[in-house]
Order: sequence, then structure tokens, then C-alpha cells
Amino acid sequence: MKTLRSACYVDGLHIVDIEATFTRGLPAMSIVGLPSKSIKESGDRVKSALLSTGFSFPASRITINLSPSDIPKNGSHFDLAIALLIALQKAKSLQNIFVFGELGLDGSIKSTLNLFSTLLFLSTKVKQVSVLLPASIAQKAAMIPNLTVYAVSNLTQAVQFFSDAEFANSCLVNSTHALFKDSLNIAGKTYVPNLNFELDFIDVLGQERAKRACVIAAAGMHNLLFEGSAGSGKSMCAKRLCYIMPPQSVHEVLSAAAYRSLNQEDSDFSAIRAFRSPHHTSTKSSIFGGGSSSARIGEVALANGGVLFFDEFPHFARGIIESLREPLEDFKIHISRVNSKLTYETKFSFVAAMNPCPCGNLLNKSLSCRCSENEIARYRAKISEPILDRIDMLVQMDEISPNDKASLSSAQMSEQVLRAFIMQKNRGQDELNAKLSDAWLSRVCVLDSEAKEVLERAIIRYSLSQRGIKKCLRVARTIADLDEVENVKKQHLIEALSYRTRSINA
Repeated sequence: MKTLRSACYVDGLHIVDIEATFTRGLPAMSIVGLPSKSIKESGDRVKSALLSTGFSFPASRITINLSPSDIPKNGSHFDLAIALLIALQKAKSLQNIFVFGELGLDGSIKSTLNLFSTLLFLSTKVKQVSVLLPASIAQKAAMIPNLTVYAVSNLTQAVQFFSDAEFANSCLVNSTHALFKDSLNIAGKTYVPNLNFELDFIDVLGQERAKRACVIAAAGMHNLLFEGSAGSGKSMCAKRLCYIMPPQSVHEVLSAAAYRSLNQEDSDFSAIRAFRSPHHTSTKSSIFGGGSSSARIGEVALANGGVLFFDEFPHFARGIIESLREPLEDFKIHISRVNSKLTYETKFSFVAAMNPCPCGNLLNKSLSCRCSENEIARYRAKISEPILDRIDMLVQMDEISPNDKASLSSAQMSEQVLRAFIMQKNRGQDELNAKLSDAWLSRVCVLDSEAKEVLERAIIRYSLSQRGIKKCLRVARTIADLDEVENVKKQHLIEALSYRTRSINA
């Protein structure tokens, strides 16, 4: 029995061993192991490809098994492995390599729609893996770290790859993405810095408190709510946040590209963290994932590692707002459908923007508010207390003034964030402060006596919940990291507490 390896993405990545046996009986080929319709049709494509390239189809009963047999498989990229097992039935052994490719009837080897995302997930799950791929995708796949890529154009070359060592070496594709050349080494791990500040905070005039909040939110990946009059700069700050966030690890770059590929978007690598901004008319399925039959990835998963921005927050459907509780609390989203069950990470910085009232002029000193008290109360009530409790920082935008000037640039803010990021990584943290477990929080957030006294008074004054207390401690830890000090002091906690108040609820 001969075996080759491949992989498929169904409810997560699954490595598949493709086995072939040849037994006496009427010539026929059967494929077992819960194959999809596209795999069942593989028999006709394989037979035609073998005959058109001069290989004789054996007069035996061929059984192809896709193992593990209890997991559904899909995709036409198993064609090449099946054909090679038949063509190389007399070979003593086959090279330990993953094989992917769809066969044309003439023996040509083609790529498939989801192949690149499968390779990306494979590179994050298996280290230093060798793959045999269609030449049309090999150059791009070779840019993925952890993959050794060999390229062939047709079935004849694929067979020669396994029988001729010199030819196999000539199929090696060497390519390194430019993004991974200028990397940083922090606490023994490799990170990819962002040097692109296409949207710059230098364009945001005034709003010093909002900019300070953005630095804190970026350094710890905290959740943030901007509240202010129309045109005060809420969206400008939110759209620039992903440019100053900490550098991504190679794993994060690959995972983000894989998620985009699952959404059939451009899957090239990027040093800029994800930024997703769904419209308030978006459906629940498009934001959280799902569909009528198969579970599609949603905006909350696509934002993993980056920013999920809800503009005009109260205008989103109540069901969507309340459904944010799980991804904001557990950092995961579970999508269950009849045919599939998926879990995606949701470790993003949630940023929302809203007006203080329906007309937006409640906090404006020069314009009068046209809203009644009942209208304002209904508008505020759309954001429930449990959702507000999951937001780390509440920021009221300053009123626009003709004296407002530019101050910090995104490059300067990014340097502050990087220093805080290095502090966190040197402590051995795998997660940024906002995503720390409670056990880790108790280890890294040590308060002195003055800070403890401030926190005790704040718990009574602001009626802080247990979640609210931990949110304050996480923000205070990030502020201390920005000051590059090891212990959280009184001033750090006071600043963190200042972001828990919300003026329009006063």
C-alpha cells in the first residue's frame, strides 16, 4: 500500500493521508473516506489524465482511502495525489511530501480557489513542511514561511519528480516575501513592523485626549468608544488606529492572510493589522459568520488581531449589538450550522463611535439640540450596560476650535506603542494586556498601597463590576507600560479610571 499526504479545510484544517491498494478483480476505482462530489468525480479526471500522458491504467480494482475516514473532505486538489499513487504503484517508496493539484483531462496541473488558504493554515500547523504544487501558484506559495515548495506543470513532471532526484531538486522554488526581510526580534520571537502610515494622526487637529486614548488602546489592544458631535474626528481616529498598533508576529501575518483568503479577498501578506468596518445595515450573518448551509467567516473573525470598527454604533440592530458579548468576552466566535461547526479567534480591538443624541448637537456649545428627552433616552438605551461594561475606555471628543493644531504623528505614536509592546513581551506575555487571562493579570498588575486605596474608593463611587475592575487594571497596566515602569502606580490607575465615566449618562 502506498501513501501520500494532502490537506483540506473543513471546520478547520485537516491533514489527509491518501492511501491506495490494488487488488484482483474487475478494473474499477472507488474512493472512500467521506469524499465530496468533487472528489468522487476525481476518478474520471485521473483516468483521462493518465491515459492522455501515456500511462496505462492498471487492470486491477483500485481503492483510494482518504484518512481519517470520519471527517468529510472536499476539493479537487486531491487529484494529483490520487494519480501519482496509481502511476507510481510499483515504486518502492514515495517521498514524504504534501501533494496538491487539480488535474486537467490532458494531464495539466491546476490550482484551486481555496488552495492558498489551505497552504497558509498548513504553514501555521506543521513546521518546515515540503509541498508539491502547481506551477501557477508555486511562486506565491513559496513566500509563505515554513514551506519548502516544489513546482510542476503536468502529471509527467510530477511522476519524474518522484523518480529522478536531480529533476526534483530543479523543481525547488526559492522566494522570500519582502515583508519578512525587515523583521524585529523581540524576546526571542520574530515580528513584522509596520512602516506605512498612509493615514496619519498628524491630520487630526486637536483631540489630545482622544489621541492619548488611541495610544493606550493600541498598546494593549483595548476596546474603545468615541462619543462626540458630528465631524469631531471620531472616525478619523478609529481609521488610523490600526497603523500604530504593535508589530505582528509571523504567525499573525499568516493567519490574517488565511482568513482573508477564506473570505475570497486578496490574501497577500500585510504588516498593517486588519481593519474591518461593517455598515450598520449589515446582516447578523455577515458580521458574525454563518449562512444557510455552510458556515462562512464573518467580520468579527476577519478583524482578529486588528480593529473592528462600528460607526454610528446605536444604529446597529439590537441583536447584533448584544451578540458582541461572546466575542468581546471569550475572544472566540462559534458558528454552528447543520453541515459545519467552526470556531474563530476574535482577539481584536473593538472601536465604536456614536453621537451624544440623535441629532448630534447635545454636547455642542454653538448649536442647539433638537431632540426631546425621550428621544435622547431611547437613543442611549440602545447600548446596554453589559456591552458598555465590556468596553475598556469611553472617550468624549473635544469641541472643535479654530485654534486646534496638529501634534503627534502616527510614527511618533507607533514608537510609544512599540516600547510598551516590548515591555509586555519581556515579561513573557503571549497576549497583549487587554486579552490577558485573570491569572496573568494578577501576576503582572501589582498595585502599591496608594493605588489600592484609590481602587477601593473607585469601586464604591463608580459601582464597578468585577469585569469593570479588571478592565481598569488592564488599562492601568498598559499606561504603566507606556511609562516604562514595572509596577502600576496611583497616577496610572487614576488615568485608567478617568476612561470609565460617561458624561451622557450623568
